[in-house]
Amino acid sequence: MTPEVFVAAHTTVARASLVPEIALHLATEITPIWQATEDWLREKNIEPPFWAFAWPGGQATARLLLDEPQRVAGKRVLDFAAGCGIAAIAAAKAGAARVEAAEIDPLALAAVRLNAALNGVAVETPEGDIVGADCRWDIILAGDVCYEAPMTAHILPWLRAMAARCEVWVADPGRAYLPGQGLEPMAKHAVPTSLELEDRTLREVTIYRMSP
Repeated sequence: MTPEVFVAAHTTVARASLVPEIALHLATEITPIWQATEDWLREKNIEPPFWAFAWPGGQATARLLLDEPQRVAGKRVLDFAAGCGIAAIAAAKAGAARVEAAEIDPLALAAVRLNAALNGVAVETPEGDIVGADCRWDIILAGDVCYEAPMTAHILPWLRAMAARCEVWVADPGRAYLPGQGLEPMAKHAVPTSLELEDRTLREVTIYRMSP
């Protein structure tokens, strides 16, 4: 079974409440998709299926891009730790010249490819860990990336370095490891959530511009 076949078989085409313009392959319940992923990749080092959900940071970023397409029109955009790719798809719809979606999980990359095709847009999906790469973008989008200490420690120095060469946006709904400084608020969105995924039914997401 290919990653694309697995994603299609274990998801339903749906739309996130804040971004109804974008169709996505999403899980309808947490437990089945988690179990299916573990069973299929039991002996491989694969992340949990974060790609099967439209997380608050991605939704808020996508909403901002669709409402204000001039922010990315004609620019080169990276959706970092893209998950389902909702922000990347929004950037492409908003007229970005080139859009890449970075993920270390091959299932996430498959989900992004399927979701981009579903919405009729072009999104490139480079393989492997992009942290440490030279800057080839005008804007880097990073939604919900500060949810655990090791992840934040791995990515933050690189994102800070990138912020000296391009715009870096961090969309955060109050995760524990968000840096306490070097972030300038740009916009806010209240994002409806599920108690299966979050500890509340509404998350306020702030989109920040990162300082180098």
